[in-house]
Amino acid sequence: MKIIILGAGRVGHSVAESLVSEQNDITVIDTDAERLRDLESRFDLRGVVGNGIDPAVLAEAGARDTDLLIACAAQDETNLVCCKIAQLLFNVPTRIARVRSSGFDTEQGALLLGKDGFGVDRIICPEESLTRYIAKLVEFPEALQVRQFAGGRACLVSVRARLGAPMVGMRIAAMRESAPDVAMRIVAIYRRFPEEPDRFVACEGSTRVEPGDEVFVLSAREQIPQVLAALHRRSDQPARPVRRIMVAGGGRVGQRLARQLAQQGRFHIKIIESNPERCQSLAAQLPSDVLVLQGDATDEDLLGDEGIEEVDLFLALTGDDEDNIMASLLAKRMGARRVLALINRRSYADLMHGTQIDIALSPAQALLGELLAHVRQGDVQAVHSLRRGVAEALEIVARGDRKSSRVVGRKVSEIHLPPEVHMGLIVRGLPDDGSGADAPGEGVQPEVIIPRSHTVIESNDHVVFFLPHKRLVPGVEKVFRVGATFF
Repeated sequence: MKIIILGAGRVGHSVAESLVSEQNDITVIDTDAERLRDLESRFDLRGVVGNGIDPAVLAEAGARDTDLLIACAAQDETNLVCCKIAQLLFNVPTRIARVRSSGFDTEQGALLLGKDGFGVDRIICPEESLTRYIAKLVEFPEALQVRQFAGGRACLVSVRARLGAPMVGMRIAAMRESAPDVAMRIVAIYRRFPEEPDRFVACEGSTRVEPGDEVFVLSAREQIPQVLAALHRRSDQPARPVRRIMVAGGGRVGQRLARQLAQQGRFHIKIIESNPERCQSLAAQLPSDVLVLQGDATDEDLLGDEGIEEVDLFLALTGDDEDNIMASLLAKRMGARRVLALINRRSYADLMHGTQIDIALSPAQALLGELLAHVRQGDVQAVHSLRRGVAEALEIVARGDRKSSRVVGRKVSEIHLPPEVHMGLIVRGLPDDGSGADAPGEGVQPEVIIPRSHTVIESNDHVVFFLPHKRLVPGVEKVFRVGATFF
């Protein structure tokens, strides 16, 4: 696929890195020639120096035969105008814009973005993606990651296996026998080894879950708490929901998250922000029950005075990776039950993964899935980038019939997938419109199915896969591709 990316900042850099690794033809536009030279030296892509709202620059970048434009420059206005020019002058088929403003969430905003407006097919907001992602971790505090499929009816969670939890030490086959009514499937295990990176362990019936393993499980959403408890908590240990939250950093992400959580009315929230003017702005805009504190989140005295030892979740969300790392490590040492650090640099995130920092979150990883769904071939509904971009979870819809499809009307055992690909679950009964929402007036509820070898795939089934390496994606797409006739 031929793709133009406008903007070589943090988001553009991360998007380019991910898409180049999938053998796409990438061109990046930016006004900063040095940034582009750095990208060209790192990745197999082309850089064009110039302003993305200049038709001549877009033409030089190859807009006339481009399949996808991703406008992620710093200014919303630049991204919107670039999409409109790409629509009117170059007829670029798919146009995505990074937009920070929340004004386009309304019905009027949707009209502005449409064909007769700015010509944007989809808007992405890194801050909103992060807020949604962190909110899921608040809802399921024992999880390291929570990714949704089929409109939220199914989830992929990763959890650190703990000694004493009911299913830790068991073989996978024994888990199925002990909980036959639980719609869950373990699709991946990453195991720690001395002096080595975590290693992928194939999930077979004889595989045993060991303490310290990072376990990836696909399950129906309503059964996620039961799954997490079975792998992370002793049976005699009660669940401890998140109530007290401390946020380091009152930027866009911190403010959005605090406002969203405060609306639920069940959290005690404190925000630590170093900038006095920003503190005043936060105090004026956030609900009165959110406490805004001016100070440094790496100040041990401040954390102690504010009761860090009673905090259920400490979130370091400043724009500085080093501050986030140090604040999280300090909060953990002083007694915070769980800590999350927002880390932009991939090398830092890799170093912090599996340390005293419970969750090292990369903003790019939270956003990439929304973009990858537009790059994938076939009827791909959702994509989630995992393990720092190495692995992937993919939701794809089975289309056609037995004559035109390699999967519809066939048993799972008859489908020829790459051997490393793990078919995790099937969601059946969703409306055939791609929305994931229930069809009004219909009494039949969608069903989450754990596929067995004899399970027959039906048309419009949403099938969720775990792929330990993204190089396996083309093989899955090929199998699900619909032809005029298969025979």
